[in-house]
Amino acid sequence: MIVEQILNDKGHEVVTLRADHTLHEAAQLLDEKKIGAVVTLGLDDRIIGVLSERDIVRQVARHGADAMAMLVGGAMTRAVISVQASTPIDEALQTMTDRRIRHLPVVHNERLTGVISIGDLVKWKIAETEEEARAMKSYLSAQF
Repeated sequence: MIVEQILNDKGHEVVTLRADHTLHEAAQLLDEKKIGAVVTLGLDDRIIGVLSERDIVRQVARHGADAMAMLVGGAMTRAVISVQASTPIDEALQTMTDRRIRHLPVVHNERLTGVISIGDLVKWKIAETEEEARAMKSYLSAQF
């Protein structure tokens, strides 16, 4: 199973922001869309960062309410970890676990094609496990 299968199920829609938006605007967008992170694109529509709820909370902890006026570009994570659509799901899950991240941009030719979350991967793994259990029960019941 590969990442592309998850994107085909959930869709390729991605919520993005530019680096010159404020953290207040970003927080409103995260709330409105009910998501935990947003991809930041440069003028050439290439990924330049990811802003997560954690990034916003860090800035609020450091700067208080003044953090809401800060720009996304100053708070986002710039060392973006991404995967290809052809990446195996288990590899993407391992990357998220090892790097302690909850969102992975999916890229093709350096262009954003989707985002998967830890929730997407867990949902997929649970469905896969349930299907394996059903197949095993079917096999065993046919034996007896």
